[in-house]
Amino acid sequence: MTKTNSKALLRRAGAILVLLAAASGLSACKTTHPETGADPVTTGSVSSAGPSLKATARAARAWRADMRNIRTGLAYARQLEALRQTGQQLDVLKKLVSYHPKDMGLRAYYGRALLKGGRPVQAEGVFRAMIKAGQRDWKTYNALGSALAEQGRYSEARVQYNQALRVSPGNVKVVNNIAMSHILEGNPAKAETMLRRVLASPQGRGQTRIRQNLALAIGLQGRFKEARYIASQDLPPAEVEANMAYLKRMLGGSDTWKKLQKS
Repeated sequence: MTKTNSKALLRRAGAILVLLAAASGLSACKTTHPETGADPVTTGSVSSAGPSLKATARAARAWRADMRNIRTGLAYARQLEALRQTGQQLDVLKKLVSYHPKDMGLRAYYGRALLKGGRPVQAEGVFRAMIKAGQRDWKTYNALGSALAEQGRYSEARVQYNQALRVSPGNVKVVNNIAMSHILEGNPAKAETMLRRVLASPQGRGQTRIRQNLALAIGLQGRFKEARYIASQDLPPAEVEANMAYLKRMLGGSDTWKKLQKS
């Protein structure tokens, strides 16, 4: 598959994943973000009424009164994230990390924020530095793999994912990320094999995200009847039909679709 076709497949797969995620109540992003598997850092909460400029200003004042304070700094970063002020959010987190370089939880949070903010190259640097500093848990390897996958460096990402599996054998989130790297690289058949295997395991049984990704892998191979059946185990009929129709429209007539039909 050419580099151009691989990128086209990534965009199409990303669009379908967003639809499936939204329909099944999962967290949907603008693109296909692998799961980092990292623990959340306590940052306080944003009001259920939505982000507030007044609340953000209060959080900013509290943090600026003591810029080394992790609790107030993270609360301010959370408000900025809710307002989609990504640049300012990342600046706050970068400063916090500079004050607390040995706090691996904080560094991991910063790395995930970079990844979510569309800065995978910087996120890669954060996670590599963490590993070099001795943070060799599965979550850090998995997060580094996610940063590499976001850059389209799928084979390198799988090296890190496999490192994560050595630390945490059979980890469902990691296996799912490996499968997704194959889908985005243009090899849905390989992803299908992996996803079927993990769904049959005790850890993967009943995992909605895995099942919907399996439906995607099968649909990308043109087996819409089978994909529809699998997707229907979690989604209402109307959503399934909408997803299948969208998948057909996205793939129909493309070079990628023609190659998949012949395979």
